[in-house]
Amino acid sequence: MTDNQTKIPPLETVAFVDVEKYLGKWFEIASFPLRFQKGCHCTTAEYSLSEKGYLIVENRCNKFGVEGKPAYIKGKAFVVKNSGNAKLQVQFFWPFKGKYWIIDLASDYRYAVVSHPNRQYLWILSRTATMLPDDYQGIISRLKLMNFNLEQLQLTKHRV
Repeated sequence: MTDNQTKIPPLETVAFVDVEKYLGKWFEIASFPLRFQKGCHCTTAEYSLSEKGYLIVENRCNKFGVEGKPAYIKGKAFVVKNSGNAKLQVQFFWPFKGKYWIIDLASDYRYAVVSHPNRQYLWILSRTATMLPDDYQGIISRLKLMNFNLEQLQLTKHRV
C-alpha cells in the first residue's frame, strides 16, 4: 500500500435505504468498465423482492451497440445486517458474492451511486435513461470528495 492509499478514509455508505423505494428499474448512466460488462449499451438493473426476503437482481444490456444483441443475467442480493440496508451482498454465480454499497442516493430515489469499499467498481444509476446535468455534476463532485479516481468513468449509451 502506498502512502497515498493509507491516507484515503474508508468508503462510507448512505445512512439508510428504504428497500421498497429502491425496488424497480434503474438505468446505468455511467460506470467503471468491467470485464463482464464489455460491449454493453442500454444497461439496466431491475430489483424486486423475493418471497424469501432477498432481492432479485436482473441486469440487462445490448451487446456492442444500442441495437445490439440483448444480454441478461439474474442474481440475488442480500442485505447486510445493521447496515441501514445500504450494504448488499450480490450473487450472480454461486458461491461468489460481491459487495454492493449504496454510497449516494437522492432523497426521492431518482438516482443512486453504487460502489465497492475498494473503490474499484462504480455505477451511477438513474430512474430514467438520461440524468439531469445538475444531478450528474453534483454526483461527480461528491465522488471526488470521496477520493474516487474518475479518469476511467465511462458514460453508458442509451436509446434516446
